[in-house]
Amino acid sequence: MASSVELIQIESARKTPISKPEWLKARAPVGDNYHSLKKLARSLNLHTVCESAHCPNIGECWNHKTATFMMLGNTCTRRCGFCAVPKGRPDPIDFDEPRRVAEAVATLGLKHAVITSVNRDDDIVGGARAFAMVIEEIRRQAPGCQVEVLIPDFQGKEEAIRIVVEARPEMLNHNTESVPRLYRVVRSGARYDRTLRLLEYAKEVDPKAVTKSGVMVGLGEEMHELLQVYRDLAAVGTDVLTIGQYLRPSKDHLPMTRYYTPEEFAFMKEEALTMGFRHVESGPLVRSSYHAHEQAASTGVTLLS
Repeated sequence: MASSVELIQIESARKTPISKPEWLKARAPVGDNYHSLKKLARSLNLHTVCESAHCPNIGECWNHKTATFMMLGNTCTRRCGFCAVPKGRPDPIDFDEPRRVAEAVATLGLKHAVITSVNRDDDIVGGARAFAMVIEEIRRQAPGCQVEVLIPDFQGKEEAIRIVVEARPEMLNHNTESVPRLYRVVRSGARYDRTLRLLEYAKEVDPKAVTKSGVMVGLGEEMHELLQVYRDLAAVGTDVLTIGQYLRPSKDHLPMTRYYTPEEFAFMKEEALTMGFRHVESGPLVRSSYHAHEQAASTGVTLLS
């Protein structure tokens, strides 16, 4: 007697994208202020990291006339796996750019300006000089405006770090981004110890300097690794810490492993505050310059208007 065999067709499984949680939905960039700021940046031939890095807060920040200007062109000499800024061989540094950035800051009437840049490993000291120049220009064109700089690591070159610190920005920021185990894939060309040393050296040059660093989560790190990074940053005197969710800019960038919950962000903030930071900004949409003026106020650098 022949046995009957039931054939079952198995459909190939499809990977379902992780749906974005409700707490990660940001406002679309609309409004008169958004369009005015975009027009101003174009007229002065300036770049903003808000656009280049696809920041999810661009609608909120630009509507409040706050933006992070990105100097030294729009082409980075490194290829970090998380970053949406274009990579390649940049043009020579434009040393008139600091004047134009300051003009934009003055035109917008900013109280707290955030200035960052691409990595320029082709001209490290020149990049540092441009940061010093923009601080000087903002003080000349927009008196009373507080200046925060988000700097690259300058390959650890102390001469370059000293140039920026001695220009006395109100806040000096250098992002740690991830945990040591993931540095090779997350931060191409960077070194974890170099990042810590930069923040430590800034305090040696100017003990009154206010330093800041940011970390992304969702790249495959473990909670215990993150807490150790926070301890390391606190140990070198870092004043302000920002913690935010990594969002993959495109399929060509590092994949996101998971979304952290608001409760986990609250836990990390609570833990970090016990380590000695003067201010911790922790949340899904937090980025380095998000609510930067409030961070400065909390450290006593400036007062909220």
